[in-house]
Parts: sequence; C-alpha cells; structure tokens
Amino acid sequence: MGFLLGALDRLTEGPRRRKYEALARQMGRPVVSPDGRRGFIVVQIDGLSYDHLVEAMERGYLPYLRRLVREEGWHLTPWYCGLPSTTPAVQAAILFGHREDIPGFRWYDKRERVAFVAKRPAQVQALQERLKAGRVGILVGGSSYVNMFDGDADLALFTLSSIHPRLFLESVRGIGLLITFLLSPLRILRVFWLTVTGYLRALLWRLRAVLSRRPARPPGLLSPLLAAAVNALFTEVQTFGIVLDVYRGVPSIYANYNAYDEVAHWFGPDDPAAFGILRDIDRRIRQIDRARRRASGRRYDLFVLSDHGNAPSIPFSWRVGQTLGEFVAAQLGDVSLDEVFSRPGYAEAKARYLMEEMEGIEERLPPAVGRVVRALRRSLGRRIPPDWEAEGYDLERREDVVVRVSGPLAHIYFNVVARPLDLIEVALLYPHLLDRLMEMDLIGWIVGRAGGQAVVLGREGGRAVIGEGWAEITPPDPLSPYGDRDRVAREVYRLVTGPYAGDLILMGGLLPDGRVVTFEEQVATHGGLGGGQEWPFLLCDAGEPLTIASPAAFYDFFIERYFRSTGGDGS
Repeated sequence: MGFLLGALDRLTEGPRRRKYEALARQMGRPVVSPDGRRGFIVVQIDGLSYDHLVEAMERGYLPYLRRLVREEGWHLTPWYCGLPSTTPAVQAAILFGHREDIPGFRWYDKRERVAFVAKRPAQVQALQERLKAGRVGILVGGSSYVNMFDGDADLALFTLSSIHPRLFLESVRGIGLLITFLLSPLRILRVFWLTVTGYLRALLWRLRAVLSRRPARPPGLLSPLLAAAVNALFTEVQTFGIVLDVYRGVPSIYANYNAYDEVAHWFGPDDPAAFGILRDIDRRIRQIDRARRRASGRRYDLFVLSDHGNAPSIPFSWRVGQTLGEFVAAQLGDVSLDEVFSRPGYAEAKARYLMEEMEGIEERLPPAVGRVVRALRRSLGRRIPPDWEAEGYDLERREDVVVRVSGPLAHIYFNVVARPLDLIEVALLYPHLLDRLMEMDLIGWIVGRAGGQAVVLGREGGRAVIGEGWAEITPPDPLSPYGDRDRVAREVYRLVTGPYAGDLILMGGLLPDGRVVTFEEQVATHGGLGGGQEWPFLLCDAGEPLTIASPAAFYDFFIERYFRSTGGDGS
C-alpha cells in the first residue's frame, strides 16, 4: 500500500503542483522584496540527538536525509543546546534570542506561589510576552506549526503561545485547506493509510512491551486508533500548510514534528518503534524540499534540526520504589508535598485542539452538518482523559515543599520563605535531606546558591564553586562527567542565577551502562546533561557550514542573514 501511494504521488505531482499554484494565487502571495531576499524553512525533529540521527541514517530510516549529506554535500553537524535541554528553553532562544527565565519544562514561582508547566497555553502566552520584551521574533510575516512559541508569525497552527489565537478552520487558509482535503482523494487516502499503519504499529509496540515485561507504560492515554488518527491528520495538515506557504512565498516557516520524541520516551531513542517514526518524517522533509526547489517565486534555504537529544535512561522510581518527591517528603517527615507531572501527551493535546476547532465552526455550518460535527466533538471529548497538569485542578496550592522535574533535571523549592534559599540555609533547615541525597548513587550532583555564586556538590565529595566567568574546583571534579568543564560551568551558573531556579537543583546520575537516571517514568530522557541529550543536530544547505555555539546563536544568525542583510543572495 505504501508503494502504491508513492507511485500515485509521483503520477499526480504535476496536477498537484498546479493545484498548489492555483490555491496560492487565490489566497494571495506575500510581496517578495525587490532585492530577491531568500526565505527560510526550519523543520525541527523534536528530541533527535546527533548520534541517533547518524545511527538512523546508517540503518536506513532516513534515506532522503542521508542522500542530502552523501550525494548533495549538505552540512551536518552537532551543536550544543545546554541547560535545560527542553523544547521551551531551546525554542525560546532560537525564536527570540534568550531563555534566561526558563529553567526546565516545569518550574515554580516561589514569590507568586504559581506552578508553571510548558503546556498550559495561557502560561506559555504570558511567557512569550516576557521573551518578546524589546525583541522581534524571527518568524515575522511567516508561519509557525506545532511549536511552543510563534516567533511573531502571522499564522500559527497548534502553537501554544499564539497571543491572539485564531481558529485555523475559520481563517482563509483554513477554508482553503478544508476544500483541498475534500477535493483530494489521494490526500484522504494518505490520512487513512497513516491512521491504519499507525494503529497497527501502536498495537505491535504495546505487544512488545508486554512480552518484554517493560514497566514503562505505552505512550499516550488515548486509544491507539484515536491517537493514530489524530497524529495522521495533524501531520498531513502540517505538511500541507508548509508546502502551501512555499508556493505562496511566505518569508519564514518553522515547523516541529514531535512524534519521535514521544515514542522515544517510552521505547528508547534507538528502538525500531522510535526510528520507525523517522521514516515518515523523512518523507515529509523530501516533500517540503521538492516544493521549495520547484515552486516559482521566493527562493528558500532549508534547515533541518533538532532542539535537543534523548539519552537512554532508567527512572529513579524504578530503583527506589518512590518518586523523587515522595523520597524528599519521606526524609522531611510531616510536610505537604506538591509533585505533579504527567506524560507529554502530544496526541491528547492535538485532540483537544481539534475539539476547539470543531466547536468554533459548528454553529456556522448548516444545521444538519452542525449536528454531526457536534456529535463527533462530544464523542471525541468522552475519549480524552483529563490532563492533571494543564487543567484547573488546584495544582497551585500553598505547599511546604514543591518538586518540579524535567526528565533528569529537578528543582526543589522550600516555601518557608518567598525568596530563594542559599545552600547553607537548606543545610541548616533540612540537614538529613542533604545527607540522604548525597549518599545516593542515582544523583549526579546537587546544586545550590552561595550569595551570587553556584555551588555544585558531587556524590564522591568533590565540589565546584562557580561565578560569572570562573570556577573553583575541589577534586574529584563533579562537572567532568558531563563534558567540557568551562561550558558546563557556564550552563550551571546561568541556570542557578535565573529567577525561577529551585532552592536545590538535582541532576540525575550517569550509570556505568551509559544510561541516565531520570525523575520521570521514561526509558529515554532529556532536560539535563549526559548521554547526548544536550547534543542535537543541524543539517542545512545554506552556504558555508554553520558554527552554532548555543540556541541563541540561531537567532543571531537568522536576524543577520534574513533581516539585516540587503544582498540579493541573502548572505
């Protein structure tokens, strides 16, 4: 069936290109500047490290990307995303140039007693307002697809930070998309095929997990069939939107494909289940690249990158029998603990988004059609479980101890005072807790404050005192297992001196077998350092090889090349 779809795709390429051209003319094209300035497309493969990209290419899961590297000379390089190695922090730096107040995927504001999780739209929108202060995003006049932040894009599809969210299916482009779907049997057939194959793969993965007695639960809480249908629909919509943008000449496009990251968490970063997801993403990139090469009008540079990697991991709870929060509470005695975290749930989030779209248009449809859409929406709603982090379930109570984890990175807050505590204060108030944490081989190191400095305590007795631009090490060096000392010291200092860093910050240990200890229930993790999670990749054809030292360096590059440059070649 896949081969047949590919053959049909090639046979219908000419008519499809003409259809895109006609739809682009109907919807209007942005003005291409007289100097012929190039546009850019960024395709993000969420969570794929450089090492796992290379492995997937060698094993045949990414044939198109491998061809670009080996036959067309595209530049492939790792780059360092730093701390925290999470999507909100990295995308904030790429799209707006800084990430100083993002200490993880989850954190806590002690002064306001507010818990933050980077999947609550209202909170992400408020965060983007802070990021934008005095800055412009790199997607001005462009499009954002399936991202945390919109980068000042004119249109954002399933982007949490859209400040003035607009129902996609109510927009001109949304109506064009709907019409194109209804008039394209091949596209409908592709969604159906992706749903069926995704469903069968999910059943196979779950069977493998049962037979191998793997404790990790399968990804997502939706039924396998519903999750497959939602993911297939969004993948098709997203890719169609990108290609249509290319034909319209939209100046900047940033799209995130996030299915690999979710599957990797529950099966491993190099498991066939995770690498299998890359096959479809590879085909999507091929489709996008063909469109940007063949469409008339604006010329585009294409960048394929990841925001962070994933490291093989073992959950803290599997070894200890308690979550980190439960372990902390057990050492402190009679305390009130606030520790809530759940799986990413990309399929569930997309399903909720789809429900909102359906609700927004059902009153505008003919009565009979509206009743059908309403019935479908209610049926979908009954099958979507509650999200204990994103919904209003009183998660922001005034607790004594707050634990917020992002993979192997954990922030612990003590609400005895609203200001941040120094390490010596924590030691005086909770001496038994520090002793117990220091004894555990599952903890890589503990970080606290000492005035304006960061203090890193290693499990084997080593210590690092870090200031701005310097570090004083007492052997054995606790930073050395995580790579270049100066680079790690800079990342730790920046993290600790941020406004929302915990009173204690824990880093999961590196085990002899190469796995990283994570504080979530997942067999591949990211958020901290070690095992490749801080080493994503960049693949591009934009002239000379790029040297990227940090996520913010992408922002500087895009601003300089595509906004400040006046050369006709965009350089």
